[in-house]
Amino acid sequence: MKTQLRSLVVLLAFLPAVPFAADSTKNCGCACCKGKEVCCCNTPAATDTPKKPDDAMRYPLRGVIVKVQSAESSLLVKHEKIPGLMPGMTMSFKVDAATLKAARAGQAITATLVQRDDSFVLEDVKPAAIK
Repeated sequence: MKTQLRSLVVLLAFLPAVPFAADSTKNCGCACCKGKEVCCCNTPAATDTPKKPDDAMRYPLRGVIVKVQSAESSLLVKHEKIPGLMPGMTMSFKVDAATLKAARAGQAITATLVQRDDSFVLEDVKPAAIK
């Protein structure tokens, strides 16, 4: 027993220190935290599953409108990777009538992607600067 305990102590001495919870807010070095002092990825709000009362999942989206599809009430958007959901790709998203009317092909946007079961809808669509 003493030998096992000694071996464990020696092993623990060589393991890297695990940061305390208070240290988890420091910049983690990911792309979204670049240049920030405090990490936005490790905050409780960022690590909790984003749920609203309607039980829909919500994700931030950045992309460029490829085509306005009026007949389908949707936008064809080439979007960046959506962490935790999908890689970057081009796909259609349903939007409300006001968004459809204001949208223009070639326009860079930010939005909230709302996922309910297998459907995807864009909300809060706003023009954005092209990276």
